Amino acid sequence: MDQAGPQALNESGYKTYPEPDRGPDPEAEWAEPVVQLRDVNKHFGDLHVLKDINLTVHKGEVVVVIGPSGSGKSTLCRTINRLEPIDSGTILIQGKELPQEGKELARLRAEVGMVFQAFNLFAHMSILDNVTLGPRKAKKVPRDKAEAEALELLDRVGIKDQAGKLPAQLSGGQQQRAAIARALAMHPALMLFDEPTSALDPEMINEVLDVMVALAKDGMTMMVITHEMGFARRAADRVLFMADGLILEEGTPEDFFTSPTTDRAKDFLAKILHH
Repeated sequence: MDQAGPQALNESGYKTYPEPDRGPDPEAEWAEPVVQLRDVNKHFGDLHVLKDINLTVHKGEVVVVIGPSGSGKSTLCRTINRLEPIDSGTILIQGKELPQEGKELARLRAEVGMVFQAFNLFAHMSILDNVTLGPRKAKKVPRDKAEAEALELLDRVGIKDQAGKLPAQLSGGQQQRAAIARALAMHPALMLFDEPTSALDPEMINEVLDVMVALAKDGMTMMVITHEMGFARRAADRVLFMADGLILEEGTPEDFFTSPTTDRAKDFLAKILHH
C-alpha cells in the first residue's frame, strides 16, 4: 500500500493515510513499536479479508479499531498472535518476526494477551486457578507466587472476592474481568481485545470498560476491536476505521468522530451514533 501522503490512493481507489508522526526524538513516548504489520494480506478462499495492511502500535498506545461487520477487524486482531495465519506480508512483535510454529511462536504469543468475545475460562477450574494456569505452566512460576500475583490482579479488576468460585457462578461481566486478569498474569507487552463486551448484557458492559479504561491510563499497550464508541472517545490515542479489508481512516478520536473524511466512515458513524 502506498502511504507516501494523505491523498495517496491504493489499488482499490480508497485514500490511504500515513501513520501519525511521533517526532524524531528517540526518547519520545511513542518511539518503541510493539507491533508492526507490513503489507499483510489474508484470504478466506476467494474472500480477500485483509488487503495490504500497514500498521504500527507503539508502546503505551491504545488503538481502537471500529467498522462495520465483515470489515476484517477481528481477523486483523487474530493475525497478530497467529490465531489466523497470513497469506503474505510481515508481522513483527517487539521487532521480531512472528514465527510460523513451534516454541518460538509460543514464546512470542506469551507477549500478546488476548481477550475474546467469549470468556474462554476453564469451566472446571476456579477463577484463581484459571488466572494462575498460564504463569505456572508456561513460565514455571511457583504456585504460591502465581497465586499471590493472581489475587492482586483479581483485586485490580474488582473480583478478588470471587477467586474461589467456578466461572459458572459469576456474572458475564465478572467472567470477562477474570479473563482480563488471566491475560495480564502473563505480563504481556500488548493486550488485544476482540469485542470484549459484545456477549454481555448492557448493565455489565460498563464494569468491563471501566477496567479497560484503567489499564489504558496505567500505560498498557492495547489494541481494541469494539463497537463501544464511548470507550473509543475516552481511552483511544488513535482510532482506525476499517471497511472491506482496508484501513480507510485513522486519527485521534476527536478528529475521527467530529470530522470523518470518507463517505464510508460518515455513513457508519451516522448509523451507529443514532441507534
